[in-house]
Amino acid sequence: MRDLNWKTLSSKYIYKDRWFIARADSCLMANGKTIEPYYVLEFPNWCNVIVVTNKEEIVMVRQYRHAINKTTIELPGGVIDKNENPKEAAIREVLEETGYTIHQIEFLYATAPNPATNNNMAYFFLAKANENLQCQQPDPFEDLDVILVDKKEVLEMIHNSQIIHGVQIGAIYAAYQKLGWIEQKI
Repeated sequence: MRDLNWKTLSSKYIYKDRWFIARADSCLMANGKTIEPYYVLEFPNWCNVIVVTNKEEIVMVRQYRHAINKTTIELPGGVIDKNENPKEAAIREVLEETGYTIHQIEFLYATAPNPATNNNMAYFFLAKANENLQCQQPDPFEDLDVILVDKKEVLEMIHNSQIIHGVQIGAIYAAYQKLGWIEQKI
């Protein structure tokens, strides 16, 4: 198989702040053509967790997402801090956003949310929650509600477009397969 990797000839940052960095690269493609500018959006890595209670409910959060002007239902999770590993971030984010503590957690997979333009990775975990709740400790600009959703209802919500975070939907199915809640057909 031929090498399809591009060579970066130059990079110039065109915008930088805490959450959004945009850069324009000049790239030499494997076929010898030059493409410029090729815009790359630099975002932090993040994690999400499918948290399962003893009653086989899924712990989810409701929050407003301004970019789409909607309140969404999502998995708890968030940005992985600098020098923090994804598993530590996942445990921290679940506690901060939901008040649930994790007693068992396993890595599902990592994926690139949009590899055509974004440089970040998303890490997904499956966890079992303790029943003893602590107080939520959301970040200063988080305003969210915690909801418990029956495991059957979650799939219905996906199919009815009530859960719409595309990258999270794949992780939900992967968790359900690992738990034996849906049959894996290959």
